Parts: sequence; C-alpha cells; structure tokens
Amino acid sequence: MKKIDGKLVAEHLQKELKEKVEALQKEGKNPTLAVILVGDDPASKVYVGGKDRVAKKLGMGSLRYELPTTATQEEVLDLVEKLNQDPEVHGILVQLPLPKGMNESEVLEAISKEKDVDCFHPYNLGKLFQGDETGFLPCTPNGVIKLLEYYDIDVQGKDVVIVGRSNIVGKPLFSLMLNRSATVSVVHSKTRDLAEKTRQADILCVAVGRAGFITKDMVKPGAVVVDVGINSIDGKLYGDVARDVEEIASYMTPVPGGVGPMTITMLMDNTIKACR
Repeated sequence: MKKIDGKLVAEHLQKELKEKVEALQKEGKNPTLAVILVGDDPASKVYVGGKDRVAKKLGMGSLRYELPTTATQEEVLDLVEKLNQDPEVHGILVQLPLPKGMNESEVLEAISKEKDVDCFHPYNLGKLFQGDETGFLPCTPNGVIKLLEYYDIDVQGKDVVIVGRSNIVGKPLFSLMLNRSATVSVVHSKTRDLAEKTRQADILCVAVGRAGFITKDMVKPGAVVVDVGINSIDGKLYGDVARDVEEIASYMTPVPGGVGPMTITMLMDNTIKACR
C-alpha cells in the first residue's frame, strides 16, 4: 500500500501559491481572507487557527471575526455585508456549524459570489454542476482531485464510489469526478446492499463522519481509498475507514495528514484566485 501524503502535496502546492502571492503583492494587491467564527465550538476554533497559520505562512492577509453564541442572525448578516463591501477583503468564510437557530443557507448565500472562497454559494455550485470549473471549486473535493493528480491516479473510466451525500463533500465531489469522465455512484445511509456497492469501487471516497465505518470486507483489493472523515475519540483522530483497510488498498490517505492539509491549501488557492 502506498500512502497518499496530503502534507507532502500541500507543501508542494503552497510553494507555488507563495510565488503567486508575491507576484500579486508586487502589483500592490494582498490576497486577504476574512473568517467569521460564531460561538465557541472547539473543533471550529482549531480549524480557524489552522487557516490563519497557513495564510500567514503564504504571506497573505488573514482577518478573524469572532462573534458570541448569543449573536443574532442580523449581526452575522451585517458583518458579511460589511466584508462584501470591503475592497481589501477578497475571500469570506463563515465557519460551520453555526449555532442552533441560525439559518445557515441564508448566511452562506449572503456572501458575495466573487468572495465565496468556500464555494457554498448556489452560483458557484451551479457552475460546477454545469461542468464549468472556471470559478471557485469546493475546497475538500478539489483537494481530493489534486491528491489523485499528484499520484498520477487517473479517474477516467474508473468506477468511483462516494460514500456520503453532503453539500460540502459528496455532491460536489460527484460533479468533479463526472467532469473527469469517471463512472460515479453515490451511496449513503439509505442505500441497500451498501457493502456490495463499495466493493465495486476502483476508487472509494468516504465522507460520512463515522469512525471506522468502512471495514476491510467492504473494499475491493487493490482499490484506491480516500478517507475524508476526521473523528475525535478520547483525544485521538480516526478516519471513516478502518485502519486495517491499508492491508488491501493500493493507495490510501492517512488520518490525520491526508485530505485535511489539502482543504486549507485549496481555500488559499481560491482566495488568491479571488484577488486576481
């Protein structure tokens, strides 16, 4: 089994991004990302900290707005609108999940489509579903594609099975794979004979948020396995794929250190694109 090393690929791509940032700064532009964090979700704070670190490493501008759990929907929307109007801000990200009672889709749709670097706006998702990849691409699914490209794993004509149908990973990854001429199936909690379907995959992508959900008997020997899941149990991180699957996979992403570093790298790529 060969490890698909997300840290290695992210480092490689970040060198290229740093050069793009320096070129823009010579033109008097500084790609700047604004992150809005509402409430005190510990995992969200870790994610936001990670984004801040990478932005600074690339020499980009990084702004962080923290609102209390008691913040109203109006306060969040007002802040989004203020950042929409700010010419010095190129990308806006609202960290999910938002506190209970907030309308997530209303907040995400309020972000200007030109600053929607997380690619949640219906306009940018609509472009992707039409096969137009000139706009922003969703960070985690695009990170998966970049990992496969780096390791010369061609998806054309392959049977790709995606486990999970979320708007963040499953659905956009379906489109990206289809745009590259893969034969794609999406399976989920209501799928009958799930294991039978996953065993048909040449490339198995898993994003369900349940530790060890995919077991060895559910994977075809020699398959490429991409584990998007990250689950914290007693302070340790586990993927959605059981660790012994690596005994039969040809390639597999580790958790942590697989898809995670790529998500943040693609976010920076989108912010640089927005600035350009």
